[in-house]
Amino acid sequence: MTGLFITFEGTEGGGKSTQIQRLAERVRALGRTVIVLREPGGTPIGEEIRHTLKHSQQNHAMTAEAELLLMNASRAQLVREVIRPALARRDVVLCDRFYDSTIAYQAYGRRLDLKTVRGIVDFAVGETRPDLTLLLAVSTTVSEARRLSRQTKLLDVPATGAEAHPVKLAFNEPLRDRMEEADRDFFLRVEQGYQALAVAEPGRIKVIDAERDMETVAAEIWCVVELVLLKS
Repeated sequence: MTGLFITFEGTEGGGKSTQIQRLAERVRALGRTVIVLREPGGTPIGEEIRHTLKHSQQNHAMTAEAELLLMNASRAQLVREVIRPALARRDVVLCDRFYDSTIAYQAYGRRLDLKTVRGIVDFAVGETRPDLTLLLAVSTTVSEARRLSRQTKLLDVPATGAEAHPVKLAFNEPLRDRMEEADRDFFLRVEQGYQALAVAEPGRIKVIDAERDMETVAAEIWCVVELVLLKS
């Protein structure tokens, strides 16, 4: 038995968080130890960086270059503090985003030089690469509708304390997410970036049509993951 590193990718509103939890439960039922992580974040240092990147009221002037470096600082810590030790223990690691997000969001979305972005990613992760990446694909139109619905539901929740909120909020941060404030053209470029990645690495990246109902998506994910689990 070996460790297994599976990442979930896709633009906003693809249902990654839901599908990761469902998959984690199913894999644990087989007796495997599962570690669920998110990027940016996953470590105390990473969560501090996540707050700065996404929720801080002081991040409005953040440049694309600073965003790229902060993302990979969080990633470098996560790889060395959590992912590598878990894989050495032969655990199954499920991560909500990894370096493909940086290629799609910072190289394609922010239009940073692709070669430079890849070099920084390589420095952050070293030899630690996903065994399998599940790209939950939705169109930009569907992504926009789901993001709007998600924000509406969150804002309808009574403000009665963090324990009553559906999301565990560090720092008591507001619901604002700087990454979701980008314009439509940005997310169209992100979608194009993911498409390019899937074409370039079809062996690792499996595209899942995430516009279908949750059960159908979960069933297809399991069909893909089950084959990988049998080999690990």
